[in-house]
Amino acid sequence: MKKAFLLFACGPLLLACGSDDTSATKAKEDYTLAEESVPAQDSTTGANLSAVARQPQVDTSVTKIGTAPTGGAVAVGAKLMEGSDCASCHRENEKLIGPGYREIAAKYPNTAANVTMLAKKIITGGQGNWGEIPMTPHPGLSQKDAEEMTKYILALK
Repeated sequence: MKKAFLLFACGPLLLACGSDDTSATKAKEDYTLAEESVPAQDSTTGANLSAVARQPQVDTSVTKIGTAPTGGAVAVGAKLMEGSDCASCHRENEKLIGPGYREIAAKYPNTAANVTMLAKKIITGGQGNWGEIPMTPHPGLSQKDAEEMTKYILALK
């Protein structure tokens, strides 16, 4: 008798579990919606926060190479620079061993002649324009790639 009672009592529970997942999904969605509709409070000020304010923030720092919203050919130069050794001597906003990229962009107007001249300097190296420390040559770099990198640097004004 006890076994029959347990069977009749547990049978509907077993049938309800896992056979129809939509009710569990619906309950989870209802809980999520209810949780988002209740404003959270900032623990330091007690002010209400919206759901957007509680989401993780994305690093949008523009000090990293290639993060400026430039696109097109300039983005190609940024990608080439990421794969090179430029960052060992240069930074975007400050002098390291060599000048910062923005300092270079301020000195040279973005003209075809300057792009060609600076690309040749990247390939052959140079000394004297920015101090006594010579720039390391990059003979394995093609003229086209060096020009793309130069276009990126000169676009940083």
